[in-house]
Amino acid sequence: MSSTIIVSLISLVGTLIGSLGGIIVSSKLTNYRIEQLEKKVDKHNKFAERMPVVEEQIKVINHRIEDIERSDHHEK
Repeated sequence: MSSTIIVSLISLVGTLIGSLGGIIVSSKLTNYRIEQLEKKVDKHNKFAERMPVVEEQIKVINHRIEDIERSDHHEK
């Protein structure tokens, strides 16, 4: 085999290894970032689930305050 063919084959193998390595690293980084986004979405969803409960509690508290204010007003 001539030295030109050997150098070409070595270059081909190096290019393939480099390309595959880059693809694998890029894939791992993409998966990591997706996992981080999923965690953020989960936090947001938990918050969004709790907000209606908090809003309902605020309504109840406001009604109770209004009742107390009315009863105090009637007593005076």
